[in-house]
Amino acid sequence: MSDRYAALAVRRERGVAFVTIDHPPVNLVDEVLVADLDRLHGDLVADADTRVVVFQSANPEYFLAHGDMRLITEQAALEAYLAGPGLDLFQRYRDLSQVTIAKITGRSRGGGAEFLLHLDLRYAALENAWFGQPEVSLGIFPGSGGTELLPPLLGRSRALEVILGGGRYDAATAERYGWIDRALPAAELDEFVDDLAHRIAAQPPSAVAAARAAVDAAAPRPESAGARTAELLLPLFTGPDARRRTEAALAAGAQTRAGERDLEGLIERSRVASEAGVPSVG
Repeated sequence: MSDRYAALAVRRERGVAFVTIDHPPVNLVDEVLVADLDRLHGDLVADADTRVVVFQSANPEYFLAHGDMRLITEQAALEAYLAGPGLDLFQRYRDLSQVTIAKITGRSRGGGAEFLLHLDLRYAALENAWFGQPEVSLGIFPGSGGTELLPPLLGRSRALEVILGGGRYDAATAERYGWIDRALPAAELDEFVDDLAHRIAAQPPSAVAAARAAVDAAAPRPESAGARTAELLLPLFTGPDARRRTEAALAAGAQTRAGERDLEGLIERSRVASEAGVPSVG
């Protein structure tokens, strides 16, 4: 890591900033990573030389695990988050002047998957990229853009399937649903994304900016739903269902490298064990 970031490494090359997420064990979207993303956003706003930003992971198993579950189990953690960079951090990435691209390997769930929705382009490895929105299984719902941004991409019914079902989706299915732009063999992912990033960076900046603005004008973004999302979500964070289910999931191994491999199954097993009044194991 550079001295400026604790969980990110940034390399710049020919107008492209390659941002590598490296926050063991699972690239959890916790206070450390949120602070780095906030700092990076400010740096990118002030960076006139970077035209494209590519996000990638140093961990082949995890791109971005999800938001820190302590926001549900610890009131102080939730208060610190709300007082921190703000609920609009991911939205601010959507408004960057640079074109943003995700090069996805490993698992992206919850808030991690929602961060990807705020980027312009998303490409994933066929063999080892998975996506999911398991929040409803924990008694909350996707509150960082999932309920606003998934329906335009997937359609209402598939968005409800993803959000209410809480399942895990492989890259091929995510591509078919429209969740990502393309799924490629892992061996071809770097070359494809890096070439695309450099081609975009070499285009006239004024033409890129105008083209993006024209596309956005043709497909208005649903930011107006954000206030309603917060109004509906925050009471769930402090409710008994979310706390009980999240405490059970954490006790069973959520937010550990092993437990996160099948988080969806772990959440279900821990729920059943908790309701039966028996200790839960991952």
